[in-house]
Amino acid sequence: MPLLRIHLDTDRTTARRVLQLHQEGRIHHQSREAAREQAWRQGRTPAGDPVFVGITNGRRDVQLLYDVEVYTDATR
Repeated sequence: MPLLRIHLDTDRTTARRVLQLHQEGRIHHQSREAAREQAWRQGRTPAGDPVFVGITNGRRDVQLLYDVEVYTDATR
């Protein structure tokens, strides 16, 4: 199944917290659910839980990056 890369706008403090939780083997549930909802808004049906892959290193705009496995033939 294909992966859909999701970019979520956030602030630096939240980005650091999500990264810290990921490094500890934990999950930031709010951003994971936001990634799932973004996949739905893009017309794709998630096939599993979003997987945190990192944060962008922008000077102004910081984003959380998630990969969401999606079904190929199913849309909302």
